[in-house]
Amino acid sequence: MALFNLRDLLASLSGDQRVIGIDPGSKTIGLALSDVHRTLATPYGKLKRGKLSDNATAIGRIALTEGAYGLVVGLPLSMDGTAGPAAQAARDWTHALSDAIGLPAALWDERLSSAAVNRFLVQEADLTRAKRAEVVDQAAAAWMLQSALDAGTRA
Repeated sequence: MALFNLRDLLASLSGDQRVIGIDPGSKTIGLALSDVHRTLATPYGKLKRGKLSDNATAIGRIALTEGAYGLVVGLPLSMDGTAGPAAQAARDWTHALSDAIGLPAALWDERLSSAAVNRFLVQEADLTRAKRAEVVDQAAAAWMLQSALDAGTRA
């Protein structure tokens, strides 16, 4: 499937269809889920990064179970806003994932999402390093998805 811009992806969904937020790290894929009104993102879980087919099967199963009909995938732009090799890899992976599970996808800038979540988990939640490692990927996915949902409602 083709990649959509965020506004078009959200507009293509009916009233109660959720979206899955995906933060594709090199070792772990963080997952978040929107509510049915697509106004609130919640951490959902994480997957070990592996073969695309295995990850696509797991994400497709989640989409089916949770009533999600779109994907918002984090795009790791450079700090100056340019798309480097990591962004191109994320774009290619998103195309392949979207094709594999048959759901439309949009990319969303995820710069500093993990850093912001880690800072929050240290300063506000006062979690140990081990506890942070358990939740940071899914929390970063929720942070990124919430940013996208907020931008989508302003559009």
